[in-house]
Amino acid sequence: MPISQNPSLILASASPRRAELLRLSGIPFRVQASGFDEPEPLDGQEVRHYVSQLAWNKAWDVARTASDGWILAADTAGDLNGLALNKPLDRTDAERMLRLQEGQNIAIHTGVCLMKAGAHDWIGFVETSLIHLRPLTDTERLAYLDSGQWAGKAGAYGVEDPDPYMTLISGTLSNVVGLPIETLLNHLSQIGI
Repeated sequence: MPISQNPSLILASASPRRAELLRLSGIPFRVQASGFDEPEPLDGQEVRHYVSQLAWNKAWDVARTASDGWILAADTAGDLNGLALNKPLDRTDAERMLRLQEGQNIAIHTGVCLMKAGAHDWIGFVETSLIHLRPLTDTERLAYLDSGQWAGKAGAYGVEDPDPYMTLISGTLSNVVGLPIETLLNHLSQIGI
């Protein structure tokens, strides 16, 4: 696959957490958020396949109109025994998700797609981390829901929150945040970024 002399990276996401991970890694990029709607998974669809497909669709949404560079898109969801845990719709949904996960091990899958502008060449992968969410007291759960920190976070919580209520069992924290930066850096070096 031909590599341009000065390839640029376009982040197809408005996620401040993904942008921060890229900045901390010293990777220059610009943001052009995808407008692709995120449907719920199809009945019986594996969560790994779901996040992979969403990442590809988001990358394609931006790549088909971009004139140059590589588009980076990602999607993260929790996987509780095959049940996809996306971003909560509202506070009630956030509480439902937290209660489902308390005391459980949850697989966190992030699908990543790097696609060349024009949607010709692409690289994709899915990374998985395993976490354990400890049981919360009623007071802790209520305080967390009142804080609003659950908004916009897959599974209704974030590892970067002051008390994330979770323990990493395997995989990387960057993957739990929403962008497996260690693996991504290897792929970026392959395309000259």
